[in-house]
Amino acid sequence: MPWLIVCALAFGQLAYAGGPDTRSAAPLAVAAQRQTFPVQYTAYGQVEPTSIVNVRIVSPGTLSDLHVLPGSTVAANEVLARVTGPQMSALLTERETSLHSAQARLQAATRALAIARDQLAQQLTTKQALDAAVSELAAAQAAQQTAQAQLAEARDQQVVKAPMAGSVIAMQAANGEQARAGDMLLTIQPRGPLWVRAKYYGADASALRIGMTGRFTPAGNGAPIPVSIINIAQAASADGALQVGLSASSHADWVSGQWGTVTLDGAPASYVMVPTAALILDRGEWWVLVRTPKGDEPRRVVPGQARGWQTGIVSGLRPGEQVVAQDAFLDYHRGIAATYQPPD
Repeated sequence: MPWLIVCALAFGQLAYAGGPDTRSAAPLAVAAQRQTFPVQYTAYGQVEPTSIVNVRIVSPGTLSDLHVLPGSTVAANEVLARVTGPQMSALLTERETSLHSAQARLQAATRALAIARDQLAQQLTTKQALDAAVSELAAAQAAQQTAQAQLAEARDQQVVKAPMAGSVIAMQAANGEQARAGDMLLTIQPRGPLWVRAKYYGADASALRIGMTGRFTPAGNGAPIPVSIINIAQAASADGALQVGLSASSHADWVSGQWGTVTLDGAPASYVMVPTAALILDRGEWWVLVRTPKGDEPRRVVPGQARGWQTGIVSGLRPGEQVVAQDAFLDYHRGIAATYQPPD
């Protein structure tokens, strides 16, 4: 009979406890650790000339003898095209007529001065008349010089020349086209240094400073080229990006128009690192469960950069504090089913 009593007592204990103990162990928690690592800012960039020159047409007319193409190399003062047609012919005729008139006026003023001097010597005129003849001669000489300069200008306008040596990167006109004064003919990239222009957005843009260094890696697995920031646009572009200009720190074997990746090195950052699995997103805010003597307590945090399976915490957590790293989301929302009251 003693074994019956023992069985009865054991059965009573099970009945009192509600069955075997099925409670699971507490979720795994790890200590947050402070780590310092370099910060990098990455964006796409393109190699561009530091300056370009737009060649425009000064006088209206018909384009001819335009022999260059995009990619052509031109020398300084090289003839690029000619401007002909009725409008140019009319301009030249007008300027030539003005020059002939000025020359005739100069000849007349020269003869009048000679006559005035002879008459003054014979006391047949006055000193005032001689002075007037001298003034007229000076005015006639100035008029002739002006007419000559205007005719030379019109003749120069017949020919469009390269203002400097460089490469043609764009064409805006063609042979036989009727051009107006001020129309663009072509664009020249002068011979000179190139730079990289990149766009940065958001927090990355606000962290950039002139003098920061980094690397430009051309697309296609090209060798990285050391670069540094030499220009930051004062105003953001239409898409909200901040435009940054970078020059090569040494000789750069790059080509205008080449794309690549710009990686800039920022100041090292120090974060309190926790497993990324410990982060919980709830109603637009980030939380972690901090293990305390009273149990696991939710703590609102501000996450920073992620490195591998860990994420840096900017604020809200101190080094050494224990955070739940296993089933944190389930533990955070534990009991929600028991407290939820469905609508009637």
